[in-house]
Amino acid sequence: MTLTRTTFAVLASATCLAGPAAAQDDDKLTIGVLLTLSGPGAALGEMARNGFQLAAEEIGDFGGIPTEIIVVDDEQKPDVAANKARELVERDGADIVVGPIFSNIAGAIVQPVTEGDAILISPNAGPSNLAGTDCNKAFFATSYQNDQMHEVMGAHAQAQGFQNVFLLAPNYQAGQDSLAGFKNSYEGGVAGEIFTQLGQLDYSAELAQIAAMQPDAVFAFMPGGMGVNLVRQYRQAGLEGIPFLSAFTVDESTLPAQADAALGFFGGSNWAPDLDTPENAAFVQAYEAAYDQVPAVYAMQAYDAAHLIDGAVKQAGGTDRDALIAALEDAPFTSVRGDFSFGPNHFPIQDFYLTKVVQREDGKFATSIVEKIFEDYQDTYAADCQMN
Repeated sequence: MTLTRTTFAVLASATCLAGPAAAQDDDKLTIGVLLTLSGPGAALGEMARNGFQLAAEEIGDFGGIPTEIIVVDDEQKPDVAANKARELVERDGADIVVGPIFSNIAGAIVQPVTEGDAILISPNAGPSNLAGTDCNKAFFATSYQNDQMHEVMGAHAQAQGFQNVFLLAPNYQAGQDSLAGFKNSYEGGVAGEIFTQLGQLDYSAELAQIAAMQPDAVFAFMPGGMGVNLVRQYRQAGLEGIPFLSAFTVDESTLPAQADAALGFFGGSNWAPDLDTPENAAFVQAYEAAYDQVPAVYAMQAYDAAHLIDGAVKQAGGTDRDALIAALEDAPFTSVRGDFSFGPNHFPIQDFYLTKVVQREDGKFATSIVEKIFEDYQDTYAADCQMN
């Protein structure tokens, strides 16, 4: 296996190692990994890169054929991401592109990847249109559909009898999907609903509104640095008496910075580090040994993506695109999550959980499973998918 771009290191531009496009054939597999590795969202992309790298080191040559992995930074900019996706496919000859983290980036790269005769596998982004009306035979997600993590929290809020929940999310596709997902399973009232700027770090105005309204609970989707600041400021504002429900806001990517400020806060997820499967225990142990941090869901989903590709290449017997797509649909690997299959829209059918932030005996902070909320859950957009 060849790891290019200085063995998973970040390059600002993929052009610095330019060369002729590799011919796509069954004798070599080329995988492009396109993630956010700089800027405010870098921590999420770095975890996904690390999870993929860990699996790649375990696997060696994917499917038993020579493998080249090319990692590039999408800089969290849709136009940059589209150009780099095009370069990966047209110049570097990528058979498969793994990425991205953010849903607006997914919207920018799906066309240049799939129309370039490559396959796109998302280890995180799961926008509603790609699960429904814009589903694509060459697009797969090893993560979730964006609404689903938030539907967990809506179901929890409903079960708790909350009647007045304040909603908060950044104004982009995943933020819009998050609040839609929460409302899919929550029937109570909404105290307030605010879409903030993507990347916003000061929430004093929003927290003042929450303090004045005194809702039954707050639901927030604020990934990365946005979540770090929101949780810290929430505690500083003395609002911890109002239940804090979230997804991607208190997780292993944010907890090292949030620490005590996040203790006891709830999240919705398809996984947690203490999920009880042998594969998960081995993954978490190996990840912590390699990177000295507790893995987040981004790392797990990228780790699964690598093993999915390995299994699919083995089953397909090479890199023929149609054969690979057929093999990917069978999900020929063992997920660290346990039961895992693809629905007709190429999004996972899987279990979802209520999680809670705890401090482990070793002093590190992590999410821990409280209860299973949904079992073998297919997203609500699959019925709108007419796969071509």
